[in-house]
Amino acid sequence: MRTLKEWDVKVKLVRTKRGAILHKIELSENHFFLEQNPLKDSKYGVAYRKIKNKFPEFYMFWEIKNNRYTGRLLVGSFLEKEEIDEFITLLAQSEEFKKFEHILEEIEEEEKEE
Repeated sequence: MRTLKEWDVKVKLVRTKRGAILHKIELSENHFFLEQNPLKDSKYGVAYRKIKNKFPEFYMFWEIKNNRYTGRLLVGSFLEKEEIDEFITLLAQSEEFKKFEHILEEIEEEEKEE
């Protein structure tokens, strides 16, 4: 594996004006991802609250550039294999999907630039 590009990323824990404590991933001064507020009574707030109840290590971040939501999301979760199986099955909702095998790829070492 060879590094093609590198970013300095900051991860912050912030408190909103309404008191919600959220994660913020800063890519640059005017470009960041802000965690969905689970306390917000909105479509995404309620959905995030429900997902977090079942999968506490699930995270959903909204991309914000130049003080505007881009409509893009960064989502992810820290799960054990059994939990991800349950999570993926919920998303896939397909018997055909269950036929596929779990195959681990070999992890490549990072090459140094010379």
